[in-house]
This record gives sequence, C-alpha cells and structure tokens, in this order.
Amino acid sequence: MLARNRFFLLVVAGGAALAIISLSLQFLNLIPIAPILEERPFQVADGGVVMALGKSRKRVFPMPHTEEPNPISEAYSYCNTPNRTEQAWEGHSPADYKLLSVQVMIRHGDRYPLYYIPKTKRPAIDCTLSTNRKPSHPLLDAFIRHMGQGGRGHWESTLGSVPRLPNHSACETGELTQTGVVQHLRNGQLLHQAYKRHSLLPSDWSPRQVWVETTGKSRTLQSGLAFLYGFLPDFDWTRVTARHQWSTLFCGSACDCPARNRHLEEEQRRQYRLRVSDTELERTYGDMARTLGLLTRQLRAANPIDSLLCHLCHGISFPCVPAGAGAGGCLTMAQFAVIRRQQLDDEADRRRAGLYHKYAVLAMYPYLNRTAAKMERVARDNEAGRQPRAGGEEVFTLSSAHDVTMAPLLSALGLEEARFPRFAARVVFELWKSPPATQGPAKKRAGRGEKSKAKDGELFVRVLYNGEDVTFHTSFCRSHDRHARLPLCPLKNFLSFVRRDMFGVVNATSYQEACSRRPG
Repeated sequence: MLARNRFFLLVVAGGAALAIISLSLQFLNLIPIAPILEERPFQVADGGVVMALGKSRKRVFPMPHTEEPNPISEAYSYCNTPNRTEQAWEGHSPADYKLLSVQVMIRHGDRYPLYYIPKTKRPAIDCTLSTNRKPSHPLLDAFIRHMGQGGRGHWESTLGSVPRLPNHSACETGELTQTGVVQHLRNGQLLHQAYKRHSLLPSDWSPRQVWVETTGKSRTLQSGLAFLYGFLPDFDWTRVTARHQWSTLFCGSACDCPARNRHLEEEQRRQYRLRVSDTELERTYGDMARTLGLLTRQLRAANPIDSLLCHLCHGISFPCVPAGAGAGGCLTMAQFAVIRRQQLDDEADRRRAGLYHKYAVLAMYPYLNRTAAKMERVARDNEAGRQPRAGGEEVFTLSSAHDVTMAPLLSALGLEEARFPRFAARVVFELWKSPPATQGPAKKRAGRGEKSKAKDGELFVRVLYNGEDVTFHTSFCRSHDRHARLPLCPLKNFLSFVRRDMFGVVNATSYQEACSRRPG
C-alpha cells in the first residue's frame, strides 16, 4: 500500500511539473525580442528579407475555432516584432503577365504611447537610432545617412519642418521607435525583392512615377521614408515629393460627408453600450484604479491599454506604485487580458452590427476612387499603339497612414474578418495586364489550360494584406468565377464596386447621394 501511494504521488508530481513546463513554454513563446503599439487604443484595435513560398506563418484571417481567441497572443501578434522571416505573395502572377502599377497603404510602425497612466513611471525607451541596438537592419546605417540629405527633396505644406528620423533619447509622445523604423525598412525591402523581376520602375524613373503621401505626424512621415528607402535604396531625393494629407482618411478635397459622421456616431454609441455592459471589465478597471490610487474615471481617461501595450511589446514590466494611502502594487497581465478580451469582443460585435461598415464605405470612398483612377490612367498609358505620357503615370504610390485609416479601408473592401491593423501593416493593390495571345502550337497548348485563359491585354487587380492574397475575400471579387491558374480579379469588378456597388449598403448609388442622405 505504501509503495502504491508513493507511486501515485510521483505520478501527480510529474504531471504537475509537466503542466508547469508547458505553461512556461507557452508564455516564453509570447515574449517579444523588441518593441511596438497603436493609434486609437480604445479600438486597438493605431537581417535581409527572405522570400518564402510555403504556407503562411500566421493567417490574416483567423482560422475557424471553437474556443475564444487568446487575448494575450493576439496582443503579441499586434506588436509585429521584426524578429522572424517574413512571407510575401506580392508580385506573384501567371507567367508572362505584366505588372503595371502598385499602390501601397501602410500603417506607421511601432510608436511610443499617446497616453500616460497617472502616478506611474513612463516606459524607458530610447527613440534615437543605433545599429548597435536591437532590433536592427542591414540598411539602417545607410538609411540614417541618406535621411541627412533630405533637404534636397520636395516637401508639401509643413512636412519640411517634421523630423525625418526619431531623435529623442527618451521617447516623446507618439514618437516612432527604432523598431518602427526597422519594421518598414523590412517592408520596403520585401517589396523591392518581390517586384524587381517585374521591372516595375525603370532605373531613371521620373518624379511623376513615384507618389508619396503622408499625414503630418512624424511617425507616419518617418515610416513612409523608411519604407521608401527599403524599396528604393539610395533613391534620388530630387525626384521625390512628400505630399501632405491633412485628414487621416486621405479624402483630399472630398472629405465633406455628413452621413459618414452620423454613421460613426452610431458606431461609437454601440461601442459605448457594449463596454459599460461588461461587468468583468468594470470590475477590472475598479481594481486597477484602487491599485494606483485613482478614481476609476481618471484611469479610463488615461486609456491604460495604450501604455500597457507598449510595456508588453517592449518586454517591460507593467507599471507599479509604492504602497501607501490605501493604494500600492502593480498592474497585472490578468487585468490587461480582460481589457484585450473586451476589445476582441467589440470587434466581433462591430462586424455583427454593421454600423462601422457603413461608416467605412463613406470614409474610404475618396481613397478608393483615387486608387481606381490611377489604375485607369496607367492602363491607358499602356494601351497598344498609344504614345505614353511624357514622364509616365504614377506607377508606384505609397500612402503612410494610421490604424484609423487602414481599419475602415479593410472594412470598405469587405475584409471584415481580417485581423485589426498591427503596427507596420500593409495593404497592396496590384494592377496586371495579360499577355498577347500566342500563335501556332503555343496557342493550342493554351486551350488545354497550360496558359491562362485571359483575353489579350485584359486588366486585373490583386489585393494583398500583410503579404497574404485576399483578393477573393473582397466584396467585389468574392463571387467571381476564378479560372484555373489565374488568381486575379478583373479590373472592371473593382471599378464597378468603387463607382457604384459599394454604396448599396447605405441604399445609394453614388458618394454624393449617400453623403447627403438624411437619417430615416
């Protein structure tokens, strides 16, 4: 009997040890090597590159599951720490297809928090750039030197006075970190590798062929410059103009849309109702406020998730306060997980309610319309027998934006299930043209499906999100009958969507009609 009891105790102890090791490994797998963070935190929902052709490391659409997503692992995914090989499906097409243009929207990289939790110490992060500090990149030193020549470039509005590099040893509010710079050097280099065999830009590209636009925040300008340098190393400053977008929606002269604002107000009311009905969240905020010696409303106003995400992504311990006056202690991972869980719940409820989608359609029409117009101009410039415009058309467009730009863009495209834009997220629009029909035996082979079934000179688009081809998840191509070996969507589908079909969700046929429509 005694021997049997000893054996039972050994089995129990061994099982407990295995469980502890398993949990430890799971936790260690989540520890990031370096930094990251967001734009509108309450919705946080703001080495060389290797091309990998295998399966995706992490899908941009979560796989179907029966269990709730883990809020901590989701948060680390949002950090997007640049410590692994990236995958990119940009530049992939059927043989002999010609790439005509690429338009990219990026979210800025890792930044310092926008909010400060009262009575706590701010995270100590250095926002100067150094090749001796991780994460680094082979292009970082050359990038720093090249930015010193930026006075030769052309800068719209106030952009000329915005620093081209993060430069504070103690990061300032919202400042891009070295991690943010490295993220976009990697992104740019990734697309450089993806497109170099397509000769997208000639070596003597003209100023008109490269379009760069950004909001007036230093983090978006600096992210855009890092991306551009990775994409076009040692680019000629005299051929680059940095254009200023005053609105985070990149709506230019078409920003006036009263109905859009009403849909946003309805969405914010939905979000508020869901948040205040969450008893676990309310209890957690109360516990955190008592630890810090604050009123709950003070803690809410300080938007703690913004700062906590920075601590998490940079591997910094959560804030603590000394004991005294009924307060004291540290904020915990469990409390962080509750706030993140509620944010994930909010994203699911947002998709169900559909209010945000209506807002998104009106918010992003101006950008999508400009995207479509650029594709049409490039297509005309490449028509057979047509004399190209002197200086060419906008072959490559880079828009450096925020989460509050990219999130509605994804929704407007119908990509409701896509993951919320992480730091340094990218959306890519590619325009392709099919090759001329072959003659003789080659043409017969084409009839057997060995070549694509597209007609001569047909135009197609692809949409990619963080390197994943999401074209056939979009509203305009979800029901398109895909041909074998032709993973592309007809441009006419996209044009019809942007010019008319996307307004069906708000019972209108045009942007002007949708924007002027009164409620009820």
